[in-house]
Order: sequence, then structure tokens, then C-alpha cells
Amino acid sequence: MSRAYSRTVELEVPSRRKTSVLPLLAVSVILAAVLAVALVAVTGGATYVIAGLPDPGVVTHYGLGVVRVLADAASVVCVGSLLLASFLVPPQESGTVARDGYAALRTAGIAAWVWFAAAMASVFFTAADGAGKPVTEVFSPVVLLDLIDAIEQPKAWLVTAAIALVVAVGCRLALSWGWATVLFFVSVAGLVPVAVTGHSASGGSHDMATNSLLYHLIAASLWVGGLFALLAHGWRRGDHLTLAATRFSKLALVCWIVMALSGVINALVRIELGDLFTTDYGLLVVAKVVALLVLGVFGQQQRSRGVRSLVDGRGGGQLLRLAAVELLIMFVTLGIATALARTPPPADAVTQPSATEVLIGYDLPGAPTVLRLLFDWRFDLIYGTGALVLAGLYLAGVRRLRRRGDPWPVGRTVSWLAACAVLLIATSSGLGRYSPAMFSAHMGVHMLLSMVAPVLFVLGGPMTLALRALPVAGKDSPPGPREWVLAFVKSPLAKILTHPVVALLLFVGSFYVLYFSGLFDAALNYHWAHLVMNAHFLLTGYIFYWPVIGIDPSPRRLPHLGRLGMMFAAIPFHAFFGVILMSKQTVIGESFYRSLNLPWVTDLLADQRLGGGIAWVSGELPVLLVLIALLVQWARADEREAKRTDRREEQSGDADLAAYNAMLKQMADQGKPQA
Repeated sequence: MSRAYSRTVELEVPSRRKTSVLPLLAVSVILAAVLAVALVAVTGGATYVIAGLPDPGVVTHYGLGVVRVLADAASVVCVGSLLLASFLVPPQESGTVARDGYAALRTAGIAAWVWFAAAMASVFFTAADGAGKPVTEVFSPVVLLDLIDAIEQPKAWLVTAAIALVVAVGCRLALSWGWATVLFFVSVAGLVPVAVTGHSASGGSHDMATNSLLYHLIAASLWVGGLFALLAHGWRRGDHLTLAATRFSKLALVCWIVMALSGVINALVRIELGDLFTTDYGLLVVAKVVALLVLGVFGQQQRSRGVRSLVDGRGGGQLLRLAAVELLIMFVTLGIATALARTPPPADAVTQPSATEVLIGYDLPGAPTVLRLLFDWRFDLIYGTGALVLAGLYLAGVRRLRRRGDPWPVGRTVSWLAACAVLLIATSSGLGRYSPAMFSAHMGVHMLLSMVAPVLFVLGGPMTLALRALPVAGKDSPPGPREWVLAFVKSPLAKILTHPVVALLLFVGSFYVLYFSGLFDAALNYHWAHLVMNAHFLLTGYIFYWPVIGIDPSPRRLPHLGRLGMMFAAIPFHAFFGVILMSKQTVIGESFYRSLNLPWVTDLLADQRLGGGIAWVSGELPVLLVLIALLVQWARADEREAKRTDRREEQSGDADLAAYNAMLKQMADQGKPQA
């Protein structure tokens, strides 16, 4: 099937157009690599002086910049091509990717193989660079494994290479729109490992720096990669070019805003304002900001003109020419960014942070008090921003319904906003600030994110609101956001996750795996692991409560008795988890908490037992609320069914009863003896 589809695509795509975009990409990558090497030659030598390492030689010093540019370029092409296949061009009615989506999948697959090769090369180069050795000396498996074990960057590149390999194989096998979407999100995840192990992941304020860099990197990849995919789509003379250009133009504006804000935050964390024009690092930051400003203004203006020309029926030539110029500027910016990643911050900005600041990113003012837990906030760029965005999107959907004259229950709105407030408080308040440093505070955040926020989120009915507020694509129109939401609800993945056994194991079983397997001990040292844990708590809680008390349509419609059974099955496991924590005689994460040496935490075991008590007690109230909500929903469902039965009887004039009596009479007559 794949070969036949491939032959069809090759026949339908003109060969001249299909290959003419490749020289532009090659020129852009070479330009970015040359610029990165030149800038590293001017600014990057101080890295070894600051680290106290010998210079590893010319090949390692400059080769690392080249393979980094190649990996970055391949990753953005892969992400952008999968973005096009998933969201910018529509699939066929059968759910299989159309001709344009298939071509984009093949481009993504080639880029993923290049990404994999460059990432594997980066494993060797970053290991040699981190050890101050020539790259030829790390070809030995023993030496390489030792360096990978000791240095974070080679580990990150190894994980990235594994993800790129999965994407490359998946692009070769996938033909459905659903799998193309899955591969898109997997490719975006491949951007994360390297981002969370660079300059931003070390030193003071590394929580803010890492969070802002994640925003910056993902937005840049969507922007650059999406532009390349759009350009390739136009050169292939693909269908739905106007639709793809319009959708990408909206996305590009959002990406530019995110890049601008996150870039400013990341720069302010790493450098003082006075060093912007007096240090190499500061000048690179200024150059990157200027390039982004030029791209933002130039790109948005020119894309809007190009889209108007498409809408007016004047062809896509103007759009493609402008996109080509914008792509070249983008890759110049990519070269600057690569040089920036290879350049150390100014020496006077690299202060000696305290042990607490090194480990969690910031200092704590003292022992946690009620006032500090409530008012000593440190805004979480990931989850704090997510809470505000989710609240804004929900209110926008409610507003659209009310403008249309459609009612929406106030209780659902209150529930959703309360969930957003819980998410904001759990991650950005004083409780969230102390949670990386104290097990008891961490367990409080855990309970809020897994037991309270998900309950309120599912009672808000976000997918029902989206299905009612978003416009229907129409019979002959390409699917849009509403159809994407509906496809997710009906997807095999959603059906698997909401299976009662799977949901129960993810929700309750993960508690035991995380805390009693040593996984939590290993995760404590990394900020990105805290982000993953919080996401896990939220998602597993949502997956569990969605089929139990969710307002939204569920892939698995459980009877109310089955939902009640799921709740009663979870209660003892959750209570037993808290009891184990309170009775445990060894400290979980002991080495990490002792290295913090907080003067107000003199007994780590007592703090852990307090956390176990929080887990045991805090689970009772949410469970009670869920049981009440479930019983109320059950009673309302029975009431609605009774009303429907009454209406049927009124409409039929007791026809069912008459038919039943007739059946009894017939059975009685058949039983009478014949005369």
C-alpha cells in the first residue's frame, strides 16, 4: 500500500517543483553553519577557560557548532513538515493523509534521519567538548560511556537521537492523519532534552531560564519549520495552499510573540543589562533580538500580502518568494542562536550561587509559614502561564456561546476557573516555591494536581464547550479545530487510556512506582523532571476522573455502577499509599534533601511522615466530592430517563401496555385445550 501510494504521489508532483526547494534549504543550512563557526571563533574560546578545561582542538571546537546547526536545521524541518501534514493541510475523508500530507511525511522522514545522524555525532562532540579532549579520543566505547555517564549534554543528545529514530521509522510507516499527529508531538518532544541541559539548566534561576527556553525553542521550531514546510508545499504546487498559508500565518504571529517574550526573560536571567553591549554574550543576545524583530515585522507584513494574493486568485509566486527570503533570515538567526549556546555568559554575571540556588534555582527566605505559603509567590512560566491561558480560552468559548444566545451552565464555568486557580496556586504560590525543597510541600502540590484540579477540570466540560463553541467545518470544507477535538475523543489512544483498568493503574499505580522504585530520588536533581512529574499528576488525574464524573463525551461510556466501582477500587490503594509513607523508616530522596541542608528541616523522616499524612488526609475530601457528584449525576440520569419514558407513553397512548396485555392474552389462548 505504501509503495503504490508513493508511486501515485510521484506521478502527481512535478519533479522540477519537487526538488527545487532543496538547494534553498542547503544554502540556508550552510550559511547558518558558517555564521555559527565564525561567531564561535570570535566568542566561544572563553568556555574552556571558565570551565578550567584544555582546548580540545579545532575539530572539536568548531565541529560541534556545525553538527549542532545540522541537528537544529533537520529538527525544525522535521517538526515543520509534520505540522503541515497534521494541521495545515486536510486529510482524506477516510482519515488517510492526502497527497500533500504524504509528501510532507516523506520530507519529515528524511529530515528525521539527518536529525538522528547529527544527534549521534553531537553525542561524540559534546562528550569531547565537555571533557576537553579531541573528538578522536572519545571513539572508544569505554571512554564514551564514562563521559556520557558524567556529562549531561551527551545524555541529552542520545535521548534526542532515539526520539529522532522513532520519528524517522514512524514517518516511513504512517499513512493515517492520526499517526501523523502523534509523530508531530513526538518530534516536538525531541526538542526538549537538549534544551533542559544547556546553560539555562545550570546556575541560579535555572527554573525560569529553562522554562523560558522551552517556550523559545518550541516556538522557533514551529515558526522556522512551518515556514519551510509551507515553502516546500508551494513549490510542490500542493492543494489547499491558501488554507495552509492562512493557518500558518496565525501560528507564526503567536510564535513570534512567544519567542520575543521568552527570549527577553531568558536573556535577563543569564545577563545583566549593563553587559548587553560590553560582552560577546551580550552582543550575540542583541543580534538575535534584532534579527527576531526584523523577522517578526517583515514576516507578518509579507505573509499577509502573500495570503491576500492567494485569496484574490493572483497565485502563490509572491508568497513563495517572500517566504524564501524569510527562511534565509531565519537560518541566519539559527546560526546566531547556535553561537550563543556555545558562548558562556559574562564572567561577572556568573556569580557563586548558594547550594539551594544551584539545586532548585532560587533561595528560600526561611521556614515555611502560613503567610509565606500564601503570599511568597514565584510565577511558574509553564504551569502558571498554562493556568491563565486555559482560563482565558474557556471564557472566550463561553462568551461566544452567549453572543450566539446559547446557554452554558454557570457551575461549569466556576468549576473550570477554580481548577485553573488550583493549578496556579499549586505551582506559583509559596507552596509551589517550597515544593522542590521539602517533601511535605511537594506532597501537598502532588495532591492538589492529582486529586483536586483534575476533578474541577472534568466538571468544567472543556471538550463539550469546544464542540459547541468552535464552528463546524462543513461538508465540503477541510476539518478544523472542532473536528480535531472530536477525532481525539474517538481515537484509539483515548479509548485505551480511559479503560477502567488502565486509568486506575495510571492514577494509583504510578504513585507506588514513582516514590518506591527510586525514580523520585533520581528526578529530584533535575528541574525538567519536576515539570514532567507535575504534568503526570495532572494528566493521570484527568484520565481517571474523565470517565467517572466527566461532563464531556467519553470514549468509554461506563454505567454509573461501574463508575462507582472505579472510585471504590481507588480509595483503599490511595489510603494505603499515605499509610506506607507515614510508617516508612527510610527517607525518600535523602541525599538530595540533605544536600540542601535547610536549617528548618532538621528531621527529614518527620517531614516525610507529614507528607504521608497530607497524602492520606487530603485524598478524603476530593473523594467525597467525587462520590457526591457521581450520585447526583446518577440521580439526574435516572430522572431524565423517567421523563423520556413518560413522554414515549404519552405519545403512544399506552400502546406498549396494550401490546403487552395482548401478548399475555395470546399466550393464554394458546394454552387452552382445543374443543
